[in-house]
Amino acid sequence: MGKTTWRAAVAGGAAAVLTAMAAVPAGAAEGGASFSRVTVNGGKPIVIGVKDEAKVYVTFRMTTKRKYVYGPTVFPYRGKSDSGNGLWSTIHTSDCRVVNKAQGVCDFEEWLHIDPQHYDFGNKDAGTWKTAARIYFADDTHDTDDKNLPLQVKRATRVTVNASPEPVRKGRTITVTGRVTRANWDTHTYQGYAGRSVSLQFKAAGSSSYKTIKKVKSSSSGALKTTVKATVPGTWRWTYYGDTASGAKSSTGDHVAVR
Repeated sequence: MGKTTWRAAVAGGAAAVLTAMAAVPAGAAEGGASFSRVTVNGGKPIVIGVKDEAKVYVTFRMTTKRKYVYGPTVFPYRGKSDSGNGLWSTIHTSDCRVVNKAQGVCDFEEWLHIDPQHYDFGNKDAGTWKTAARIYFADDTHDTDDKNLPLQVKRATRVTVNASPEPVRKGRTITVTGRVTRANWDTHTYQGYAGRSVSLQFKAAGSSSYKTIKKVKSSSSGALKTTVKATVPGTWRWTYYGDTASGAKSSTGDHVAVR
């Protein structure tokens, strides 16, 4: 991952844009600023597909009386000290929303973008990342704080469904098929996800929620198949609840009329 490149350098809290998956000094800091109230993606895992940039919403508070020119930013990183790697393609930081001018307290919003087609982004990047906050001061020093906030970065999954026959007579057998696939960030394609326990769920006509009927393990190609008895009309779907490196996903629903 390359060095940080700044497109815009600003003072006093104006918006900043960074480029590249960047090496970061995750532990080193000269001091002079403190960060609090850090939230990243609402505490949810960051789930990324194979094509579209993931846009991650971040909020935080910074306190400093020193003049700064770059940042502030909050970002995922791995590694130790100057050998760490940051995970972003671009970062946009809002202007300061003053909380206490005399004490130098500002609240910020940030939009962190991660491009799955970046040359240095791949399957190795799935898993747990740490969170750091950083600011560059006008005197060429900086402050980088480890916030001890773990982040989960996951490969997106897709799930399809088909229930047949449609319609069906009451008491007859319905065959429900589908497939679970997972984003491969190395090849930028979705591939069959084998050996996954996937829940078959049903929502009866007039109901507002799905109930799990059974669980089925996906084949070597990610295929799903099972049979159930038709009792009442309703909608069938498959749900995969995710794992440490893969996001959760439900298929769309397939309605079956029972006569």
